[in-house]
Amino acid sequence: MDKVLIVVPAHNEQDTISLVIDDLRSHGYQNILVVDDASIDRTAQFAREKGAKVMSLPYNLGAWKATQAGLRYAKKYSYEHVITFDADQQHLASEIACLMSAQQKHNLDIVIGSCTSRGSFARHVAWGFFRFLSGIKVQDLTSGFRMYNRKAVEVLSCKEASLLEYQDVGVLLLLRTFDLKKGEVKVNMHERTSGISRIFYSWGAVAYYMFYTVMLCLSKIAKKAHLLPE
Repeated sequence: MDKVLIVVPAHNEQDTISLVIDDLRSHGYQNILVVDDASIDRTAQFAREKGAKVMSLPYNLGAWKATQAGLRYAKKYSYEHVITFDADQQHLASEIACLMSAQQKHNLDIVIGSCTSRGSFARHVAWGFFRFLSGIKVQDLTSGFRMYNRKAVEVLSCKEASLLEYQDVGVLLLLRTFDLKKGEVKVNMHERTSGISRIFYSWGAVAYYMFYTVMLCLSKIAKKAHLLPE
């Protein structure tokens, strides 16, 4: 596990970050990077006290850009694989083995930990709509529980990936552009114990997310049509 980095983007997660790190360390994962997304509580302090590396961002960038900062760290220090792991206790360290097994068995560039039993009716409607629009056959599009290899990390560290706002459809569309091989495995997740969803916490946030992702999908469709021979 020396070449596996666990990246935990965190914004105001002082209530859970210590428990998340304890869970990871109890399963043998010692290379843990908490990307503190300009928290105003003691998230960074508690993470350091638990022995995790902490990267503190100067201002709030959002979950995806905080994740990308961790991916760039992994690229700089030549980690073979990165696991992205939420700071709110939804993800379970015991399930990381499922992602690793799938990656090794099928030689995948990205593995998504899928838990389709979670979420509201609105979330499932959004998933179905974006699967149809994007052509991406992933059941749990908004899962932040993912495993990336060095090839995927290289792609997601690029400037084009910095234009994205969410670790879901846009990331998967970008990875597909580079012909990276993806897979999805079923995992168990806990219900959120604190905090709120970064997407589904208000109708305004949902509306913005829907508009942004529709425009992203349509731009990819238009680009593909433009490249097709007449």
